[in-house]
Amino acid sequence: MSYLASASLVVLGLALLVVAMLRVARSLRGLAAANASTRSRFADQAGLIRARLAALGVAVAQRRRIGWGRQPGGAEGR
Repeated sequence: MSYLASASLVVLGLALLVVAMLRVARSLRGLAAANASTRSRFADQAGLIRARLAALGVAVAQRRRIGWGRQPGGAEGR
């Protein structure tokens, strides 16, 4: 009959292990979702920064083409 107590302890231990593993898996799913959201947000911000830098480069190139002190229409001081 002592084997019955040992077997019931093993079954109880396995059940507790399964419950613990399920909780960890649930936590990891939440962590994965937060990680994906953060990566997406950073990628969006990086894209905006790249677009702003490109626009700045275009503006600087246009200013160099028309000259720093002149108006685009050629009318200075109006």
